Amino acid sequence: MKKRSRVTLQQVAQHAGVSRATASLIVRGSESISKETKEKVLQSMKELGYVYDRIAANLRSQHSSTVGFIISEIGNPFFSEVLVGVHKALDKEGYTVILGTTFDLMAKQQALLSTMLEYRVGGVIISPIPGTSHEDIERLEQLGMPVVIATRETTFPEKFDYVGVDNVLGGKLAIQHLIEKGHRRIAFLGGTNDSSVWRDRMRGYMDALVEAGFEVDPALLVETPVSRKGGMDAIKQVLSLPQPPTAAFCYNDIVALGVMSGLKDAGIHIGQEFNLVGFDNIQEASMVTPSLTTVDAFPHAIGEYASDLLHQRMMGLSEGPKRIILKPELIVRES
Repeated sequence: MKKRSRVTLQQVAQHAGVSRATASLIVRGSESISKETKEKVLQSMKELGYVYDRIAANLRSQHSSTVGFIISEIGNPFFSEVLVGVHKALDKEGYTVILGTTFDLMAKQQALLSTMLEYRVGGVIISPIPGTSHEDIERLEQLGMPVVIATRETTFPEKFDYVGVDNVLGGKLAIQHLIEKGHRRIAFLGGTNDSSVWRDRMRGYMDALVEAGFEVDPALLVETPVSRKGGMDAIKQVLSLPQPPTAAFCYNDIVALGVMSGLKDAGIHIGQEFNLVGFDNIQEASMVTPSLTTVDAFPHAIGEYASDLLHQRMMGLSEGPKRIILKPELIVRES
């Protein structure tokens, strides 16, 4: 079968009875064309089967209208909410977002970064996998592609723009709240120490306990995968201790939801016999029963700030690396 040739923008313009320049403005989202003309051209595109060649257009204009966004997993609602913030900021600037997921695998992250180069994106926002060094992503900047790090640090944080939340302060807020409620044995559950986020939240946990004059019991520090099952396994482990905790601070809300399930299975009343604090303030935190007390990491704002900063870089901002650190807020609910 003979392969069908690609429909050109000139053919679309002729079919719609407009100039090629007018058709070009419409595919690039210009607001200067009348609604009637726009609808006529879009109908011609549909009838002819025209597909906009964005890469070729980027090469012609020397300016890319696409941005890469690389995260660890879309299944984590926190990253889904960061993505909403990214779209909110970039949509109004006319950018298209290409999403990539690493599943916290270095090989996958490197493959995605190479793909971003192949697609000639104008810039990249990345939440790097634990252990990522500046060498792992510096190739992008060497080729003139701006990079903004979000939510997690690289091993050399001073090398790139960064947007995130103050995880140390967030950990302290959580523990101070639990201490004020009368708890002395407080567990820290979930996450792993190869993550900069885990280390900062752990530091906040330890600082708050030490400042209150309490010892840190290593038996109450349980590392697990960041999942509901990880949370269930962690709470089961600490409840089996000779002196189990009466409260827990969880690495994030996903882990906390698993901890809640484990506590319910054990017949422990959450909010009465056991207090719990999560981190991130995903939507589900306010919808579960009992509702989850958590530290708000403002994921929408992280996405917006990272996108605004990347846009500035793509437009020629030449200042040194910037750091935007959001102040977390404790959201007290029923747990």
